[in-house]
Amino acid sequence: MFKIHLLVTALAFASSTSVALAQALPAKAPAPANNPTTSQKVALGQILFHDPRMSSSGTVSCASCHNTMLGGEDNRGGSVGVGGQVGGRSAPTVWNAAFNAVQFWDGRAVSLEDQAAGPVTNPIEMGMKNWDDVVKRLKSIKGYEALFEKAFGKNSISKDNATKAIAAYERTLITPNSAFDKYVKGDKKALTGQQIRGMNLAVDIGCTGCHSGPAFNGPGTFQKFPVISNGSIQAQFKLKKDKGLAEVTGKKADEFFWKVPTLRNIALTAPYFHNGKVKTLDRAVKIMAKMQLGKDLSNDEADDIVAFLGALTGEFPKQSMPVLPAYSGKTFN
Repeated sequence: MFKIHLLVTALAFASSTSVALAQALPAKAPAPANNPTTSQKVALGQILFHDPRMSSSGTVSCASCHNTMLGGEDNRGGSVGVGGQVGGRSAPTVWNAAFNAVQFWDGRAVSLEDQAAGPVTNPIEMGMKNWDDVVKRLKSIKGYEALFEKAFGKNSISKDNATKAIAAYERTLITPNSAFDKYVKGDKKALTGQQIRGMNLAVDIGCTGCHSGPAFNGPGTFQKFPVISNGSIQAQFKLKKDKGLAEVTGKKADEFFWKVPTLRNIALTAPYFHNGKVKTLDRAVKIMAKMQLGKDLSNDEADDIVAFLGALTGEFPKQSMPVLPAYSGKTFN
């Protein structure tokens, strides 16, 4: 069941500066009671996240679309899955995804564990027929039994434990200590004059009505996009081809409602919007201002906001590529 907060636009844009922009990103993400983070789960999750044998063709892993060597996605308008199939949505970043109240653009998963289960059996993404086949394959790969045993105990290879391990790994993908974080912690020299102008403008025109909180993704609400109709822009960027939440619920009232995405590291995650049709950040800023807030930004104003958004790029924890369990002397297809 979805908890959908359909916000009245005028009220949504009334967040105070102190509430919206006074919070640094935590260095650690909270874990659910039924999946406490352990080093053994994280190690297993990182391996599963990078193992292309989780896909039907053996060519696509979670990391294929969520590159932890860069911005946590793939810089494509639509991600490429098994058989070269291209999806209709741009991959969201996995960095700081632990701070999302819901997952996927349409919010259909309520946790990282739920999200981890989806792409593996999506026919366009990783293409496995079902999770029974995934578990069977994992059991056939020497080395996974010991890794699951370390994380969960004996005879523990299962869908539930695989997704718990992936989620545990993803909860370590946090990027704190951005220039903005340093600024709100007291280092008033951490931001440039242009970044401060952009920050103040973002608050003044109402951006933080939706993009508030430590991850700049609000309290987990859905927001309609676009709010203000503009036929030319909608046609150019195909903004109404995908109905968002309504694609899941089938309800007309949910048409064009989307999970509010994080603005953290957004300078690294072009192209923009759910369908990746907007190639540059300054263009995305202008479109959002016009179609969500009814504001026409000048080039200088857009540049100031883009400069501020650049201050949300954090420090990325070092990622070492894991060694995958060997599948020696045979192939699975």
